[in-house]
Amino acid sequence: MISTISFKRKVFLAPLLALTLGLTACGGTQTSTTSEGENTGGKSVSLTGAGASFPAPLYQRWFSEYNKENPQIKVSYQSVGSGAGVEQFTQGTVDFGASDVAMKDEEIAAVERGVALLPMTAGSIVLAYNLEDVPELKLSRQVYVDILMGKIKKWNDPAIASLNPDAKLPDNQITVVHRSDGSGTTGVFTKHLSAVSPEWSEKVGSGKTVEWPTGVGAKGNEGVTAQILQSEGSLGYIEYGYAKQQEIPTATLENKAGNYIAPTDESAADALSAATLPENLRAFVTDPEGDASYPIVTYTWILAYQNYDDPAKLQAFKDVVNWSLTDGQAFAGELGYIPLPANVVEKVQSKLDTIQAK
Repeated sequence: MISTISFKRKVFLAPLLALTLGLTACGGTQTSTTSEGENTGGKSVSLTGAGASFPAPLYQRWFSEYNKENPQIKVSYQSVGSGAGVEQFTQGTVDFGASDVAMKDEEIAAVERGVALLPMTAGSIVLAYNLEDVPELKLSRQVYVDILMGKIKKWNDPAIASLNPDAKLPDNQITVVHRSDGSGTTGVFTKHLSAVSPEWSEKVGSGKTVEWPTGVGAKGNEGVTAQILQSEGSLGYIEYGYAKQQEIPTATLENKAGNYIAPTDESAADALSAATLPENLRAFVTDPEGDASYPIVTYTWILAYQNYDDPAKLQAFKDVVNWSLTDGQAFAGELGYIPLPANVVEKVQSKLDTIQAK
């Protein structure tokens, strides 16, 4: 059955699917070409990237806006999920990758050209849901773990009802929607679940792919968002920006301090302030401290090679990334992402400066 929210959001679903197709189409080629142009040493440069769907709307906006100002540089980004992005980056079939989970030491060791991890933005992972006449929903840590474990099966279960005494919870099955592809969003989300639930850690664990105890799968943040919009009684995890753009209700979640916090720019920024980026720029915020911290947040990284064969391509890449770290941050908030603080931008720019041409 298609719910009221699906009809109300029908106008938004088409642009969402168009974005999915647009991201895939513009990343269809994985080779770069150069020709005579105005800048970058007299050459026009095309760069290709692939990876995480989490930051895809922001990356697409950045690359489009940059191209308007610098038509000699074109960047195509394919939203294929963090797992596929790391794989393509490792194989050297793209100019850069993208992942919501920083590469592990063994993954980095497999890349002959070296790796520079560049945090570009940050955001929250939310539990979005489709319930008619339930505009607000509180979920404790135990409750949302039990839903995802398949222990709580109906929306009017006493454990949910006790937290939401005024909500019109239906006597309907809960349909959990999860990622079917290798996903950094899944990696971050399951790291959090493992941190807050010993049972989840033991029985399911964490990673870009896991064996989900219940639910249906969909590809990408785009696919999970579309599935939630179409399925009454569904609940799934997506990046906050997708929920914001599609106007999907999101649950208020219990944080480590025991407070119920809604996903906002402020609550996500509070959570990130609990993490300090080390020199390698890898940081994981699995269960942030702070009374006002939203409990599930992450940085998301562009995966760059430490060495590039083409100096013009390298200069174009550095120019695009520097613009995204500075002028481009202004687009983050409107799309549901967290602008990087100045000290983080400085660290990323320093890392960017170490990338060289062979």
